Amino acid sequence: MDLAELRRLFAREMLAIAGVTGNERLENAFASVPREKFLGPGRWHILTPWSRGDVDENDAALVYQDVVIALDEERGVNNGSPSLHARWLDVVDPRPGEHVAHIGAGTGYYSAIIAELVGPEGRVTAVEYDAACALRARENLASRRNVVVVHANGCFWPKDKADVVYVNFAIPRPADPWIENLKPGGRMIFPLGIPNSTRSRGRSLNGVAITATRREAGYEASSVCPVSFVFAEGLTPEPGNDEIRNLYRSLRNGGWENVKSLVWKQPADSADCWYVGPDWALSYNAIAS
Repeated sequence: MDLAELRRLFAREMLAIAGVTGNERLENAFASVPREKFLGPGRWHILTPWSRGDVDENDAALVYQDVVIALDEERGVNNGSPSLHARWLDVVDPRPGEHVAHIGAGTGYYSAIIAELVGPEGRVTAVEYDAACALRARENLASRRNVVVVHANGCFWPKDKADVVYVNFAIPRPADPWIENLKPGGRMIFPLGIPNSTRSRGRSLNGVAITATRREAGYEASSVCPVSFVFAEGLTPEPGNDEIRNLYRSLRNGGWENVKSLVWKQPADSADCWYVGPDWALSYNAIAS
């Protein structure tokens, strides 16, 4: 079996694991992008819940599994779970011609898949905080004319309107530009989470994926799944931070599956909410139709 056939089989398997059916565009996107191109030189490190395996860089066939592959193991940065991203991308559904802000792009693998989804008429703004990863992403994505790689703090992007905001690091609140630069009908997904004390292994769940859609009357919202993501670099909460402590309590207590809306910079009654932050909340109440 050649690599093209293996990628097609991989794409089908990732969508099946993610519970995604009938999304031919997403399958084609996964089948089109060579994962090995984004993993760097040397021996690749496959991380599993029970071990770390080294893979010869010449054996690309072994990376087409539902495993995370370390990019910087000490910092907890990895290439991510393909089935998780298949599920997320099906939820936010980037469409041809749309603008997607990929916040926390790493070395660009999922940016490339998003670029396939939006097509030549669309565009991807891939934002990466780490200088080395941003440089590698720029090199890896150089041939894709619909992608711009930005080395910057993703909490300050996008700078213009986006149809989709796709965030790949845990954070205790959505950044203002993610919400305020989302177009009407635009979709966002981000890991709402706390610092992970075992992040170098990437094994401990430290948040929940939240998705929101901008409507005329507000933001529809729901939870997608519990997640484990590296915490936002450049954001170091003070010890005893109330926001982190309150979010930890909400995550520990559960109930995120009942979230129906995101309240942004308006008063929110804690009795109606799963979580209330300083200027936003996740509410059990649906927005007005």
